[in-house]
Amino acid sequence: MQRSVDYVRTLTAQARSARANRHLGFALAGVAGAMNAGGFLAVHQYTSHMTGVVSSAADNLALGAGDLVLDALGAILSFLLGAASTALLVNYGRRRALASEYALPLMFEAVLLLAFGVLGARLSSVRGLFVPATVMLLCYTMGLQNALVTKLSHAEIRTTHMTGIVTDIGIELGKMLYWNADGGARPRVASNHARLAVLCGLLGSFFCGGVAGALGFKVLGYAATVPLALLLCSLAIVPALDDLRARARRS
Repeated sequence: MQRSVDYVRTLTAQARSARANRHLGFALAGVAGAMNAGGFLAVHQYTSHMTGVVSSAADNLALGAGDLVLDALGAILSFLLGAASTALLVNYGRRRALASEYALPLMFEAVLLLAFGVLGARLSSVRGLFVPATVMLLCYTMGLQNALVTKLSHAEIRTTHMTGIVTDIGIELGKMLYWNADGGARPRVASNHARLAVLCGLLGSFFCGGVAGALGFKVLGYAATVPLALLLCSLAIVPALDDLRARARRS
């Protein structure tokens, strides 16, 4: 039991390790995939990355569809505010030397998902408000999560969009397939197998999360977000409890 607690504590600890970054990245990539796929079934729009949203804003601006441009701008602003919120929470925890420095954004994300899962079924009847509000909420949570992983891994790991990951996998495969015909005359072209394994793990986690999210939404509806919120809580709860115990000792 203690070993499991210690392991969970390392995932969001202030002192980072490559192993902790990988394992947390895999878990959060799965969450992002599930939210992206489940969110698409709810509102027919992907929300984990901004490339398509920016493109749709440009297209609709050229076509004169002002209301759709405003929807896209709302999604972009929400993602941006989510990332900014992570910076605020992490720096708040860092200035106060909290063990939950990196756990705070995950706890906040869990609360948002839990609220959406509980209230989603009721709010879905208000179609005029529900769709844009849901898109903005999901974009906000994805910005929150993406900024967290970017910050704690020093931009080495991303979890909410796969374009860069697939590109990096292609680069590593190209290195692996390169034929070093000139022997030792020049520096050898070699693939980084450890990095390739991490990239494939992130891609696989996102895909599996997407399948689980789509199936979960199909069977459970909006309540499918509740297990995701519980997973996020389980990743963040140990450092949060450490801070509560430390505060109790001081008082």
